[in-house]
Amino acid sequence: MKRLGRSVVLGGGLLALAVGIYLLQVAVFHRAEDTQFYILQDLAFLPIQVLLVTLMVDGILARREKQAMLHKMNMVIGAFYSEVGTELLKRLAPLDANSGAIQSRLVVQGDWTARQFDEAADQARRHASKMEISRDDFEALRRFLLSRRDFLLRLLENPNLLEHDSFTDALWAVFHLTDELSHRADLKGLTEADARHLTGDVDRACKCVVAEWLAYMKHLKRDYPYLFSLAMRTNPFDPAARVEVR
Repeated sequence: MKRLGRSVVLGGGLLALAVGIYLLQVAVFHRAEDTQFYILQDLAFLPIQVLLVTLMVDGILARREKQAMLHKMNMVIGAFYSEVGTELLKRLAPLDANSGAIQSRLVVQGDWTARQFDEAADQARRHASKMEISRDDFEALRRFLLSRRDFLLRLLENPNLLEHDSFTDALWAVFHLTDELSHRADLKGLTEADARHLTGDVDRACKCVVAEWLAYMKHLKRDYPYLFSLAMRTNPFDPAARVEVR
């Protein structure tokens, strides 16, 4: 109510000032017809000015809304890697017999540019992995993912993820793998064909999670250096990584 009152007072004051200036113009120059002409001319341009101001304000508000949405999404993504993603990658990295072909590209450095992150993510998606997963590995992976199932379900319910297609795809790949493993009564008795099928699910989930992990690391380096420092010290692909600061 107070804000409305202030707006009324401000609007009335500005209107009175405009009328006073026009009256002063007539009193000084004695050209009332010219003053009336310019008033009508200004009024003719008023809708265009309102349109331009509206478009500018809408653009500014849209950018702010998008930035706020990205911030919320990155918080969700950070929670995923804190609770599931980093540990999942730590478990899957040793199972790739071809990991040596890409491992050096996944050891993130503090001086990386945005382009280097993007190039590494592209290589991760195109990496010709060779997952060698034993029945015991499948069982351990199932236990881990089922212990995080409720957390994954809550993430899928987050409406902010609708604005981030690639991460949503990664989350669905992990959730699908969890479902596939949970529906097997005996993972140690898998047929060769079924083991190959599950290996393909693991490979798809791994590539998606790695690519999104690199995008998340790029975000941390740009906006949250202290979180980026911790992420580098817990890099699941760096055998020399130690969480303790040295």
